[in-house]
Amino acid sequence: MLEINKTALSIAAGVAGTLFIGYCIYFDKKRRSDPDYKRKVRERRRKNRKTGTARSGLPSLNDHEAIERYFLQEIQMGETLIARGDFESGVEHLANALVVCGQPARLLQVLQTTLPAQVFGMLIMKMQEFGNKANNENNETPKIATSDKVAPDMSSVGLESSSDAVIIDDLE
Repeated sequence: MLEINKTALSIAAGVAGTLFIGYCIYFDKKRRSDPDYKRKVRERRRKNRKTGTARSGLPSLNDHEAIERYFLQEIQMGETLIARGDFESGVEHLANALVVCGQPARLLQVLQTTLPAQVFGMLIMKMQEFGNKANNENNETPKIATSDKVAPDMSSVGLESSSDAVIIDDLE
């Protein structure tokens, strides 16, 4: 029978690994030296900066299925984290789901009835932060604001009137 020497096998594996790494380095250098490569990278980064998808991890707003998957993933992750007792991370994921939700007022109603009052308050504060951040970036009116008055459509959201009530305005 033919017996394969372990040393010969190790040398062959080493040579094959070295050749593969050399191949990868060669083609990576060739790819980077391409004159169109830098232009394409700049365009991709500029596009991501405009849409905000690179930093925030949000799916493309044109892809309905990707948004739906992201929404379900964020809801599930938020519920799991809140069940474990990690309220801050759970609220962060629920807030991400609210951002891409088609009917956030309805989702807020459901969350208000299912979440403990303190956790729901944390969610409202997180949404207020998102609204303020969007306001600062876009110089538009914030979608979530605090006020001493209660909006006429507060009954649709389900929040009660108080001196420090949180108003959710124009979420749909």
